[in-house]
Amino acid sequence: MARRSLGDDVSRREVWAWAMYDFANSGYTTVVITAIFNAYFVGAVTSNQPWSTFAWTAALALSYALIMLTAPLVGAYADQHAAKKKLLLVSTAGCVVFTAALALIGPGDLWPAILLIVLSNYFYGSGENLIAAFLPELAHGRALGKVSGWGWSLGYLGGLTSLGACLAYVDQAQAHGQPATDFVPVTMLITAALFALASLPTFLFLKERAVPQTHTRKKLIRNAYTRLMQTLRHASRYRDLRRFLICTVFYQAGIQAVISLAAIYAQQAMHFSTRDTILLIFVVNITAAAGAFLFGHLQDRIGHIQTIALTLVLWIVMVLLAWSAQEPSMFWLAANLAGIAMGASQSAGRAMIGLLSPAPRRAEFFGLWGMAVKLSSILGPITYGLASWLSQGDHRMAILVTGSYFVVGLMLLGGVNVLRGRRAALRGREN
Repeated sequence: MARRSLGDDVSRREVWAWAMYDFANSGYTTVVITAIFNAYFVGAVTSNQPWSTFAWTAALALSYALIMLTAPLVGAYADQHAAKKKLLLVSTAGCVVFTAALALIGPGDLWPAILLIVLSNYFYGSGENLIAAFLPELAHGRALGKVSGWGWSLGYLGGLTSLGACLAYVDQAQAHGQPATDFVPVTMLITAALFALASLPTFLFLKERAVPQTHTRKKLIRNAYTRLMQTLRHASRYRDLRRFLICTVFYQAGIQAVISLAAIYAQQAMHFSTRDTILLIFVVNITAAAGAFLFGHLQDRIGHIQTIALTLVLWIVMVLLAWSAQEPSMFWLAANLAGIAMGASQSAGRAMIGLLSPAPRRAEFFGLWGMAVKLSSILGPITYGLASWLSQGDHRMAILVTGSYFVVGLMLLGGVNVLRGRRAALRGREN
């Protein structure tokens, strides 16, 4: 059954090698963006200044803006030169090198830290786009979601592996009385090494099936952005798809804020130690994997819109619990609600795009979905950073403000008609 899901010349080993990239790169976002370096940046590098969180979110926003600006050109170059695998190797090397370089960052190294975060996250995000472009070559149309889910599952496992390795080292370092300025840099080296090692199967076994095309450099650049504008015009013809993409920008803004600021909130608002924060994120990753699995089955029973609406309600409850939490137990409850909602809302959203997209343009519209998520990665964290700065470091106020994105997303979701949107997608396939 699994074999019939794959292309005629695609082996299971190759699909495993493709999915292993999700395993490999998840360590970066889990350790650097979510669990360890973000809190280290605010607490140690910038010494808890009122603007510290804003500086962190501004660095992330700049990296995501660069990804959005260059993604059409990178994608067009990869397609025309059959260079997806070569560019993936460049992006992987870039992320690994700049992540390892974060080990050199200490107290007061503000600008070097910002530069390395921008560069490492840029290469990480560009690699995400490139590895996703291999999916249509590996799986048949009806099995795209299933094969993508294999990578998604391995991604959670990869994040847990990197975080677990870092937790083991932090426990040992703290037992010997080492401060965060000693052990956090080493966790960057661990993360970089695991990324490089775990990505090897991808470069050994994943094949480049595209055929090079001949284009001049000038035509390449023009075609790249012309194709993007054409995709935007095509999407505007699908009313419910368009509304859901806008909805995605808002609710994903809240999710991206939680992902990139969870450890900062835990340490600044709840006064968690580095070890406690890592353990929290470790458990939440397990909860997120379970949430994605359980809600995947629930989605088939109660419907796509109802499932996403339920997850957004969970997000709103999570924000209120985190905002009001005074004891660790209440915050642990809020964090695990976030885990359940996180895996569920992201996987359900991806399924909605597949449902509302006409088959001939499915890859284009998944690209738009990716751009919507990147835009939300700018909007959500920067809103939290500004709110914390303007409120003189009040992280409870910042999370409450950011939580409003879930409310707006829920309101926009109410205007999406799945049946009408699906009929429009099927008509698009016929045309």
